Amino acid sequence: MKQRFSSLDVKVIAHELSNSLCSLRLANVYDLSSRIFLLKFAKPGTKHQVILDSGFRCHLTRFTRAPADQPSAFVIRLRKYLKTRRITAVRQIGTDRIIEFEFGDGLYRLFLEFYAGGNVVLTDRELNVLAVLRIVSEGEGGEVVRVGVKYGLENRQNYPTTPELTKERVKEGLARAVEKKSEGEGSKRKGKSRPGDALRKALAVSITELSPMVVEHCLLTSKFDLSLTPEDIIKDDASLDDLLASLKKAESLVQEIMSAEKIEGYIIAKPRKSNSGVRDSTEPSDSTDTPSLMYDDFHPFRPAQFLSDPNAKILPFSGFNSTVDEFFSSIEGQKLEGRLAEREETAKKKLLAAKRDQQNRLGGLQELQELNERKAQAIEANVERVEEAIGAINGLLAQGMDWVEMARLIEMEQARGNPVANTVKLPLKLYENTITLALGEPVFGEDESDEGDKTDSDVPESDEEDKKKNLKTQNAPSAKSKTLSVDVDLALSPWANARQYYENKRSAAEKEQKTLQSSSKALKSTERKVAADLKKGLKQEKDILRPVRNQHWFEKFFFFASSDGYLVLSGKDAQQNEMLYRRHFKRGDVYVHADLAGAAIVIIKNRPSTPDASIPPSTLSQAGNLSVAISKAWETKAVMSAWWANADQVTKLTPQGDYLPVGEFLVKGKKNFLPPAQLLLGFGVLFQISEESKVNHTKHRVKEDIGETATDKKQEDDVEDGSEQGSSHDENDAHEVLQEESEEEDEDFPDVQLESDSDDEKEESRNPLVRHTPLKSSKPIQSQRQDLREVSVRQKPNSHKENLVPPHVHKEHEPENRPLRERNDHSEDEGDSSDGSHASGPPSLTTAKPPPKGTSIPMSKENKDRPAGPPKRGKRGKNKKLATKYANQDEEDRALAMALLGSAAAKEKASEEARAKEAREKELAFQKQRRRDQHLKTEREGKEAEALRQQQFAGDTEADAEDEATTPFPDLDLFVGTPHPADTLVAALPVCAPWNSMGRYKYKAKLMPGAQKKGKVIKEILHFWVGEGNQRMVDTKGEDIEKVWPREMELIRGWRDVEVVGTIGVGKCRVSMPGARGKTAPGERGGKGKRGGRGSKKK
Repeated sequence: MKQRFSSLDVKVIAHELSNSLCSLRLANVYDLSSRIFLLKFAKPGTKHQVILDSGFRCHLTRFTRAPADQPSAFVIRLRKYLKTRRITAVRQIGTDRIIEFEFGDGLYRLFLEFYAGGNVVLTDRELNVLAVLRIVSEGEGGEVVRVGVKYGLENRQNYPTTPELTKERVKEGLARAVEKKSEGEGSKRKGKSRPGDALRKALAVSITELSPMVVEHCLLTSKFDLSLTPEDIIKDDASLDDLLASLKKAESLVQEIMSAEKIEGYIIAKPRKSNSGVRDSTEPSDSTDTPSLMYDDFHPFRPAQFLSDPNAKILPFSGFNSTVDEFFSSIEGQKLEGRLAEREETAKKKLLAAKRDQQNRLGGLQELQELNERKAQAIEANVERVEEAIGAINGLLAQGMDWVEMARLIEMEQARGNPVANTVKLPLKLYENTITLALGEPVFGEDESDEGDKTDSDVPESDEEDKKKNLKTQNAPSAKSKTLSVDVDLALSPWANARQYYENKRSAAEKEQKTLQSSSKALKSTERKVAADLKKGLKQEKDILRPVRNQHWFEKFFFFASSDGYLVLSGKDAQQNEMLYRRHFKRGDVYVHADLAGAAIVIIKNRPSTPDASIPPSTLSQAGNLSVAISKAWETKAVMSAWWANADQVTKLTPQGDYLPVGEFLVKGKKNFLPPAQLLLGFGVLFQISEESKVNHTKHRVKEDIGETATDKKQEDDVEDGSEQGSSHDENDAHEVLQEESEEEDEDFPDVQLESDSDDEKEESRNPLVRHTPLKSSKPIQSQRQDLREVSVRQKPNSHKENLVPPHVHKEHEPENRPLRERNDHSEDEGDSSDGSHASGPPSLTTAKPPPKGTSIPMSKENKDRPAGPPKRGKRGKNKKLATKYANQDEEDRALAMALLGSAAAKEKASEEARAKEAREKELAFQKQRRRDQHLKTEREGKEAEALRQQQFAGDTEADAEDEATTPFPDLDLFVGTPHPADTLVAALPVCAPWNSMGRYKYKAKLMPGAQKKGKVIKEILHFWVGEGNQRMVDTKGEDIEKVWPREMELIRGWRDVEVVGTIGVGKCRVSMPGARGKTAPGERGGKGKRGGRGSKKK
């Protein structure tokens, strides 16, 4: 079975990865094991996963894999350098089995080695090693690879160019192979060899740019005589020409493979052995005989070596990455299933061993009872003989006979045929004061009326009686099956000995009852322990591979389908709110928000076919509930109201034409308030069905009613007349504030603001995302910026030397085409001449007063060197003496004197520091200007988008069609809460929505404000739905709606906890599930609590 890449595989994979990954950014890196890594690349609208097995494979994958809990040190280092970097090239190093990933136009280079032990090496632009997976010492490969050394590419195979394929090169390669063979003839191993092995090995060593499989394929298709040895080919020019032609054909085949638009791959499969009971779930299902096949090899061409093999089947695949992914994922899935099956089998064996041990204990006690009863009955049946034996032994002991002599006497009497002596069995147990007697057991016939005592002399007359006795005396020796060995106490009478055996039977029966009662408890405890061990073991194993589900565009937001069939979306942060507004907020949609800290911005998507139709009040109420729930009200449990506005009332532009920062919007006109929202959310499962299954849900589908007037304008005007007056007043105030701020425009970006203590206090009383009175509270922030500029001007008097503007020039008269820096500098000067209108702000920023009016600009460096006033006393005479002393000294003498004194080095160091400081200042200025240009570009694009929105609101059909083409509206009929038995389930989507919108959900759980973390809540919900040992019944046929269907369980179990937790927008909560009956997840404490009153503590 093929396990690692060949040089041709590396070449083809590098070509396909270059076409798929270039221009994508590395989102993250995960380690699946010590040498297997998962690289995720992404850009808007495109995502790819690359699995890397060091030394073996590297390809795109469509299956999900569980990463390690903690990243390794090597992965952490890769994330440090490569995360969010754009991949610019993927190439093969020469013809060697090395792939290079180039990031940031060569800023970082990642080398993947697929030979020997394999390695992953990260270098910088100059090939200095920054991180390495496996440190290579000198003794391993001759080249040292560790952090800090230079990664060499000179010795790589055919790097940088591949030599031309000529007759002389082929002949030289064959000659070297012949010479090497003659040198190693003495140490040649004897083994099986195929025809042409010597030729294949010689070509593999000399013609390294061609894969041995390609060469062999072309030799077979060219009908070249593989029985020829390298010596024969060298001697025959015709054979050498034929060989060269075959190699040329192989070279053209490689070029043909690389020039194809879509490279096809082929997997060679062979019949699976009959004893293999593990079936791979990742194998293709379109072929009837595929499950009985096992993958053995893969190639980017159809190899001729397997065409004549009747046991080999060649399976074609579109794309070589898909081929390799299918091959290795199948093997990986088989290994995973095998490990899981092995763990389950071990758990079953443990459980069976525990049951067998309990049964053996009970069986032993039952046999002990039966044996004691038989012994007692044997004594009762032979009372006279037992009494004679006890009396005889006691008489000999009374006479003081030695124990050894007593045994000899018994043997002599047995030889004489004494019946009493024949009853006694040697050796005697006189040290225990007991003897062993061989007594006959009583035999009860079917029609026996008299139950007399039986002795050894009572011999049965028929074979049937013998059989009955044999059945009752199974523990007796086989030679004397009619007798039973019984130990009797010499100090007791026969009846007392029989009573003692009956008491032993009674105690064994009591012990059996206790064992039977405790065995059920012990067995249940063992079952729980084995199940816990199995669950722990299964957690250590990775999950079975499942294909990655392509998520819908709306799943990146908080979303749900209302009870009326409308799509409701909400952003998770300011960036997503901006994305919703720009891409998905269209004509006819509704904007929902609440005047609460942290309240979510929610939009209701209207149906594209009827954009002017009104939204039902139930959908508006549900959207308002979501907006209020995702706010501070969830923690404080305050019942508040949300409000809604039409799409044409929301804008990103102020009345003066300024563009608002990211995540902030201006709402004009009336706000329509909704009833107080309920703090109840629900977590449920929304199933995606196929197109053919839509007909099964026509009965419960919400019909579109264009004439519906649920949000009647007249009723809203009557009910919310006061609200309209308030909103208009707010709009007038906002306009005045904007006029004041237009004179104090800042040089920084609108979306980059300084936070202050006053802002934190106001954050609790106003919405941080939507400005209903825009920029009303921005004066303190502007004053902070002004104070910062004042401090910076005093600290750096030369920073704005070249762009000074007279303070009397007002900003409104400033030309628009002037450079941005001049306008900003002018605003700084204007701030200096202000009269304290920006007094609010942090004390640390407002303590320093601006320089008074009329002060001159600080002097330049040249003016600083001049003396500002008359010299000090005695300074003039000292300078005169120095001038006389050094009158004849030229510049060269001065430089030598300064070098001897050491002051030249100090000046040079100071000049270097000054140059470095100047370079840093230039870099900072460049970065600042770059960010400023980027902000202006974003603002310009935003204004263009606003103009396009105005065209859309004006009824421009072309703009509407363009928007629908970019983001297609989802068909909500394909998503149902309760599937029909005839439905084909495609996927299962986790949804967090208001509780009153989940009336038709089969799987749902109520969420309320609480103290439990949402991750723990999700685990509890999923365990109740589809967990191991859950109480819900499973309908294997998938017909009963009240029960769990296998397909539903499979889809829900395919979720990852990390992905599901992200769908819940609230923090801590508590869960209530219909039908849960107080059941808790494993590890939770159930039953009634044992807490005391107030102030009691858990122990």
